[in-house]
Amino acid sequence: MPKDMTFFILTDKEGHTFSVFWVLMSVVLGAIAMLCKEQGITILGLNAVFDALVINKINLLELIRKLLYKDKSLENAGLLRKGLLFRITLLMCGGAGILYIRWRIMGTGPPAFTEVDNPASFADSLFVRAINYNYYYSLNAWLLLCPWWLCFDWSMGCIPLIKSVGDWRIIALAALWFCLIGLICQALCSEDSHKRRILTLGLGFLIIPFLPASNLFFRVGFVVAERVIYLPSIGYCILFTYGFSLLSKQAKKKKILAVAVLGILLINVMRCALRSSQWRSEEQLFRSALSVCPLNAKVHYNVGKNLADKGNQSAAIKYYREAVRLNPKYVHAMNNLGNILKERNELHEAEELLSLAVQIQPDFAAAWMNLGIVQNSLRRFEEAEQSYWTAIKHRKKYPDCYYNLGRLYADLNRHIDALNAWRNATVLKPEHSLAWNNMIILLDNTGNLAQAEAVGREALELIPNDHSLMFSLANVLGKSQKYKESEALFLKAIKANPNAASYHGNLAVLYHRWGNLDLAKKHYEVSLKLDPMAPGTKENYNLLRRKLEQLQKKGGA
Repeated sequence: MPKDMTFFILTDKEGHTFSVFWVLMSVVLGAIAMLCKEQGITILGLNAVFDALVINKINLLELIRKLLYKDKSLENAGLLRKGLLFRITLLMCGGAGILYIRWRIMGTGPPAFTEVDNPASFADSLFVRAINYNYYYSLNAWLLLCPWWLCFDWSMGCIPLIKSVGDWRIIALAALWFCLIGLICQALCSEDSHKRRILTLGLGFLIIPFLPASNLFFRVGFVVAERVIYLPSIGYCILFTYGFSLLSKQAKKKKILAVAVLGILLINVMRCALRSSQWRSEEQLFRSALSVCPLNAKVHYNVGKNLADKGNQSAAIKYYREAVRLNPKYVHAMNNLGNILKERNELHEAEELLSLAVQIQPDFAAAWMNLGIVQNSLRRFEEAEQSYWTAIKHRKKYPDCYYNLGRLYADLNRHIDALNAWRNATVLKPEHSLAWNNMIILLDNTGNLAQAEAVGREALELIPNDHSLMFSLANVLGKSQKYKESEALFLKAIKANPNAASYHGNLAVLYHRWGNLDLAKKHYEVSLKLDPMAPGTKENYNLLRRKLEQLQKKGGA
């Protein structure tokens, strides 16, 4: 220990020294662990258990007896030996301080969870809550023993509630408590002090880290979560290893036992490798959950979303429909399914789904906006406008909604309102390219070329590499007869997106106006090659060809 840390060294009555510095460091590291995951704070409890059982070799049963009978010889039990009580008090104070800070950061209240997250915690009957909590404990224990059925999410009906003692799953509870009570009895009452310490240590490391997920102190937002058994697996490994050592002492054919343990280890390594590979891909992860939790609406929703993101809308619809069937109040699935149906022009069913979603969750801003888009497509403009404003009411900073509201106003020829809506979108999200583009195009179409140019230049300062903005501004500059600057922007846009037929076609029109007929002919031909059906391009190209033929005839004459 460095000399400048000697003031952290304390001495007990028996002359044993210990470092307060490392206890405080343990508290700091526990706080850092909690910042990563709430469960990290339980490391302080594990440190206390390790200190008491391994360093101080406390006989837990003897200590309990002395406390119950108010025996004054607690020092003989080892509680005050080597500064144990001081260190545990320091750990407890540090843990309490961390929890208080965490509580203040969370707004002095627990997070809000819904019934689908943890249905047992919302049950009216204390019996139903208790029996299901214990069933969840048995599932976690089984996942430690046999981590075969793994799922990224266990909510939304994945594990149906036990509502009566006639449910066969009660057997799992009985098996769990039979094993736990047996281990606890051995940990407390065994005559072998070494056995007592190992079993108590293993049970402590198994149970203490799991307490935050137990629903005993507060409601948690999940049914089963594999992440909460990472730390308890330390205790499981201690108990498993000790059990193997006891078996190896009594077994006559130790080689068979060793092969069995190596086989278990190999199977778990293979399972770990398989699960790790599933986590590398969203598709594999979500699909792996279908066989484990086929009743989980969120699993079907995530598979559907993954398929939709890849452009497979037909398959996505199937999974979204199943998610809604399993959970008729699953508004996110309704919203996404409504979006796909909207894109497929199945507007009436899309409207029904989105209307139901906002009825179930009135503050669902995204569903209100999508409902407005569908109503706009159905030409029910007043209802669409009302839906957009409701979405904005529930989400003040919603640039995409302002953008769609602007499109509605543009369809109604309310140009000032449209420009204001798109301006709001760009204020909230300066990189909103579509809103900038629509402002430029609307100003261009209404003959406000100077204002359109100013907006285009402002947009390109904020999004300098957006080729669609270059294209829109180039069109404005061409109409303003700023040919050189317009040409530069067209060429820059084509460099960024060389396969856009309209870019080549409009550059050809610029050259046509400018009198650069050969370049105009070249870009007309490129545009028609990319899109033979490009509107207006073929007619302009034929006009140019006739003009070139006339020029050739004059030149020949």
